[in-house]
Amino acid sequence: MSSDAEKPGDPLETHFRRNIEIKARIDDWGAAVAKAKALAGSCLEHLHQHDSFFHTPRGRLKLREFSPERGQLIYYERPDQSSAKLSRYMLYETSAPAELRALLAASLEIRGTVTKERLVFLHGKTRIHLDRVEGLGEFLELEVVLDPSDDERASRETANALLKGLGISPMELLEGAYIDLIERC
Repeated sequence: MSSDAEKPGDPLETHFRRNIEIKARIDDWGAAVAKAKALAGSCLEHLHQHDSFFHTPRGRLKLREFSPERGQLIYYERPDQSSAKLSRYMLYETSAPAELRALLAASLEIRGTVTKERLVFLHGKTRIHLDRVEGLGEFLELEVVLDPSDDERASRETANALLKGLGISPMELLEGAYIDLIERC
């Protein structure tokens, strides 16, 4: 089924960014950090994030709060599969995340929240995230950032090669978002 937002030439499409994503559970935080450092050289950022997810008719909408003065509204669409997958997303930066959360909660209702500590590493065009998610455990997430002309298949191969380099087996891969895992608990 196609929607208006998916029609070729739709101006909305110009606002979407793309990446290839993979998420996996990790058992040894220290080993994962050491492997990420070996690939990337150093940790780019150490973040504390609080994500509020909202009910939407399609895709996922979350408000990510880094601090009282910094947040991002993120809308994204991606299939729920454990293998490398294409994610299409839009970002909106805000300096008033609490006010934006109140507005969205009043109109869409909060689906749930995710609180996590995230270490961000960069290897080429790939963001390596090591996440400690409150109530869920420890995870690795790869995001191969795509330019408009980048080939999705080659980027999937990049993600899969990095998984091997990080010692992640296909059995550790997960589908869905952290909010989905929390809802299943």
